[in-house]
Amino acid sequence: MKIVECVPNFSEGRDRKTIESIAEAISSSPGVVLLDFDPGYDTNRTVYSFVGEPEHILTAACNAVKRGTELIDMRFHAGAHPRIGACDVCPFIPVSGVDMDECVELAKKLGKFVGEKLTIPVFLYEHAAASMERKNLEHIRSGQYEGLRDKLIKPDWKPDYGPSEFNDRVRKTGATVIGARDFLIAYNININAKDRALACEIANAIREKGKTVIDEKGKRIHLTGTLKQCKAIGWYVDEYKRAQVSINLTNYHITNLHHAFEAASVEASKLGVRVTGSEIVGLVPKKALIDAGLYYLKKQGQARALSEKDIITAAVQSLGLSELELFQPDKKIIEYRIRAKDLLAAMSLEDFTDELASKSQAPGGGSVSALAGAIAAALASMIGNLTYKKKKYQAVWIEAEEIAASCFRMKDQFLKLIDEDTKAFKRFMSIVSQKKKTAPKEERENHALSQALKETIQVPYEMMKLSQKLLTLLEKMIKIGNTNTLSEMAVSAHMIKTALHGAHYNVLLNLKELSDVHLKKRLIEETQNIVQEADPVLHMLIEELEKKMKPQRDGES
Repeated sequence: MKIVECVPNFSEGRDRKTIESIAEAISSSPGVVLLDFDPGYDTNRTVYSFVGEPEHILTAACNAVKRGTELIDMRFHAGAHPRIGACDVCPFIPVSGVDMDECVELAKKLGKFVGEKLTIPVFLYEHAAASMERKNLEHIRSGQYEGLRDKLIKPDWKPDYGPSEFNDRVRKTGATVIGARDFLIAYNININAKDRALACEIANAIREKGKTVIDEKGKRIHLTGTLKQCKAIGWYVDEYKRAQVSINLTNYHITNLHHAFEAASVEASKLGVRVTGSEIVGLVPKKALIDAGLYYLKKQGQARALSEKDIITAAVQSLGLSELELFQPDKKIIEYRIRAKDLLAAMSLEDFTDELASKSQAPGGGSVSALAGAIAAALASMIGNLTYKKKKYQAVWIEAEEIAASCFRMKDQFLKLIDEDTKAFKRFMSIVSQKKKTAPKEERENHALSQALKETIQVPYEMMKLSQKLLTLLEKMIKIGNTNTLSEMAVSAHMIKTALHGAHYNVLLNLKELSDVHLKKRLIEETQNIVQEADPVLHMLIEELEKKMKPQRDGES
């Protein structure tokens, strides 16, 4: 699932009616989840946070900026926080399945809407900035709203979108800064001391902009700290009766939770104190915890082909995230906050088979084929886990563990395809049932029907390719794996065969309706080649495994 977070900051933190109206503009936009909005009276500013897929996020952002600039009048605004406009800043942040380039495109599309449709000056910043001079938000916001008239006169400050003059409209709305940035994790590390100075020492040592010192010439210089993309300070929290190292991880792909925790632990030990645990303030992307969990599992010499839940539990326990307050993944992990509640893959076996047995055409054979693939991948992973750390198989521990981890990831991919297959079929049938004969709409409807049909073909085609990759891994695992798992090896092979052929049947059936002759020919050839390559391997593996499992008669050797 592609997930983007948008965090617009509006220059209103006191008028509850305006604050809630902007929140309503976001939450009523389809396909997004408003995670939080936090008004500050002294700053006279409210920060909103919402997530969703890219197209839905863009719509919600447009709706929010439009509503906010209608309701907020900058001529009467005052507050402690720097600001340049009604919607002061609006960043897009990649969370899952989305890269920074896609967020930059969202920023540009929103900028175009705000500049051209709402006639508000727009400056792009961070990754969306057209030049280095405009990357920094503070630089763009210098002079604030009160200096905007003079700023717009200067050629160097021509907006990226919207008007360059301080007209009556701009006088009311100010300007807006829009961009794309990395996800920021607010992370606090606890130490077993009350002395704030100790926490400051640790913070100075680990943050990118390290300790400030005076050189021989009396000049102040900043030493470089241990961690890149890390900001940190030390403070004392009376509620907890302890000091903390308060950290902002500005790019967790470079410096993640476990990097900060380990570095702080090293520095704490130098000062005679100990890191006891930590806390995440706000929400966190799932990947950040998965990466931390995998790090600690490897450090402990444990197999990493575990469920997502077990990997996250390893991260929570190793980082001490529940020391101050119980860490609840469903409330703290972004992807869990917005995941669909009606996924087939999340059903119990009883509910899934009941749904399968009903009159509904979906889920059907395609989803069952994906389930077979998931079972095959899980069994292959199990074989690897039962081989890893067994003394008899020490020579292949590393290979077995790597294959097991790859198969486990494939298991998740197959599970996703259970729902993707059903969704694609339902989209296709919805268009078929709604298709009307009216001439003006016929061409558009035929195009939509064609695209929906291609989706119903694409999902089982991807399933076939994934089955082919899994077969390659299973073949390797059978050669090195624990011989006590012969039956699991054979069942996995049979399940791959079911997944592969079941997906092939779906491709062939849907290809009958496809009007694109060239695409049809290519897919027929490609899918037939996959089957023709896989079937002999499957036959050979199953035959060999059956021979090994076959009981010997008395007297045979």
